[in-house]
Amino acid sequence: MSRVWFITGASSGLGRAVAEAAVAAGDVVVGAARRTGALDAFVAAHPKQVQALRLDVTDKAAIRTAVEDTVAWHGRIDVLVNNAGRTHVGAFEETTDAELRALFDLHVFGPAALVRAVLPHMRQRGSGTIVQMSSAGGQVSTPGFAAYSGTKFALEGMSEALAAEVRGFGIKVLIVEPGVFRTELFDSARAGTSRDLGAYTATVGAVRRMVAENDGAQQGDPAKAAALILAAVDAEHTPLRLPLGDDAVTAVLDHLEGVRGDVAAWEKRTRATAFDEA
Repeated sequence: MSRVWFITGASSGLGRAVAEAAVAAGDVVVGAARRTGALDAFVAAHPKQVQALRLDVTDKAAIRTAVEDTVAWHGRIDVLVNNAGRTHVGAFEETTDAELRALFDLHVFGPAALVRAVLPHMRQRGSGTIVQMSSAGGQVSTPGFAAYSGTKFALEGMSEALAAEVRGFGIKVLIVEPGVFRTELFDSARAGTSRDLGAYTATVGAVRRMVAENDGAQQGDPAKAAALILAAVDAEHTPLRLPLGDDAVTAVLDHLEGVRGDVAAWEKRTRATAFDEA
């Protein structure tokens, strides 16, 4: 039996690549996007497999309706892919409350609402997979990406607990941590940016230049990433985390070594912080 995928941000980037891979595998895709026009040709090419759904993932009422409608149409949601998102560049000091809250709404509260909406159906069926599209920035934070990484760290922390909570219901959770792939993430029309104070030229300034200069030249192939995501979903033992790309794997492993070094250097003293026994 073909699976039913519910994919947010399906009109472009990795969301679109995953949707195309799922269709190639014979599955059904409900592609959710704020602007569904970009999905018209995809729907026309696969009218029996692809359905476009207009959805803003920051609209909680619309999320509930979208999930209930999808279950009514197709009988179930087998795989939820929380992919909708955008990047944001700015130093911690430069990032306003409004910018930070908007990013958390998109990357944390929206996905959380979707998970809450699909879980009752998945629990009732005793199966399902939740794919949380994070980033290498969900493990490693760098200058200029404080807000972006903050949202991805939050998503990963919630998802790690979620995985343990739903495992007994036959539901899997996969956290995907892509590096730099050739998507629209760095597109200046899509990327958010905080007002440049001029104080962080040596750090955040370099990141701003990198984002502008690498748009359209990223080494990561979205189609290869999508194929690996499907393989992980299909695996008997789906990993909790899946870094994608040579850059992501290197960054995550180096970060873990750094954490290990910090812990080891202070381990003896930090272990000895209990009350002294009488």
